[in-house]
Amino acid sequence: MDVIRKWVQIIFAFAVNGNWSFPFTRGIYQGPLKVICSPGLNCYSCPASTTYCPIGSLQNLIGGVRLALDNGQYFLGLSVIGSMTFLGGLFGRLICGWLCPFGFIQEMIHKIPSPKFKIPKLLNYGKYAVLLIFVILLPLFMVDDFGGSGPWFCKLLCPAGTLEAGLPLLLLQPHLRSTLGLLFVGKMAVLLLFMVWSVLSSRPFCRVMCPLGAFYGLFSRVQLVRLHLDKQRCTNCEACHAVCPMEVKFNENPHDPECISCMACMSKACQHNAISVEIGGVPIHAGVRPLVIPKVEAAAMKSEEG
Repeated sequence: MDVIRKWVQIIFAFAVNGNWSFPFTRGIYQGPLKVICSPGLNCYSCPASTTYCPIGSLQNLIGGVRLALDNGQYFLGLSVIGSMTFLGGLFGRLICGWLCPFGFIQEMIHKIPSPKFKIPKLLNYGKYAVLLIFVILLPLFMVDDFGGSGPWFCKLLCPAGTLEAGLPLLLLQPHLRSTLGLLFVGKMAVLLLFMVWSVLSSRPFCRVMCPLGAFYGLFSRVQLVRLHLDKQRCTNCEACHAVCPMEVKFNENPHDPECISCMACMSKACQHNAISVEIGGVPIHAGVRPLVIPKVEAAAMKSEEG
C-alpha cells in the first residue's frame, strides 16, 4: 500500500505542476486550468503550477471582504470555501497523506538516516493558531488605506511557497534578486527550519504549522472516506502506534484529526484485520492479512468443534 501511495503522490504532484514550459516562458502559468483548486498545499506562484492554492485563495477572499463592503458589493465569491469544504467533507486529511506535494517532500527528506524524535502533542495546536491568525484574522483586519489586505501566511511563513515559487522565480528572473530583503530571509529561515526538522521528525510542517491540514482536520468525524476501526477485532496490541507517521494512536482515537489515512496502520501493523477503509459509513475490509488467532483460543475452538 505504501508503494501505491508513493506513486499516487508522485503522479498527483506532476498533475498539479504540469506547466513544463516555464523554463522558456520564465513566468507563472495563467492558463484556463488556473481556476482549478489544488486539494493539497501547492503554491499558485510556482512556475510549474497549473492550479491555485486553496489557502492562498482563501486569504485573498477574506482580505477583499472589507474592500467589497466599502464599495457596496454585498456578495462574496464562495467557490474557494465551497471547494475546500467539499474536499474536506469528502476526504479530510486523506488529502494530506495522498495528494499534498509538500507532504511528499517531507516524507522523502525524513528517509535521510539520522536520529529520529517525536513531536510534542501540544505543538499540534500550532496549525490551528496559524489558520486563525494568519489566514483569517490578519487578512480581515490588517488592511491598507484602500481597505484591502493580502495573503499574510504566504508572505510571512509558507515554506512551500518559498521552495516551489520563491527560489525558482529567483533563478528564472535574476532581476528579482535586487528586491530581496528581510522578509525573504525570514521565509528562508522558516523553510530551512522545516527541512532540517523533517529529517529528524515525521511531517513537522503538517503537524505544527499547516493551516490547510488544520482546516481538513475539522472534518475528521464527518469525512466520507476514512479509516474504520473494528473494535471487536482490535486487541489493543498498539502495533499501529509504531508505524504511524503522525503519531496517532488509532486504536484509542480512530477519528483523530491528525490521521492522514496513509493506511500504514492497516497494511504494515494490524495483524487482526481490525482496520479497514470506510466509505460513507460502510467498512470495506481490505483483508491484507489473515486474522491471527492466539494458540490458546484456537485450541479451545478446535475442542469445541470436536
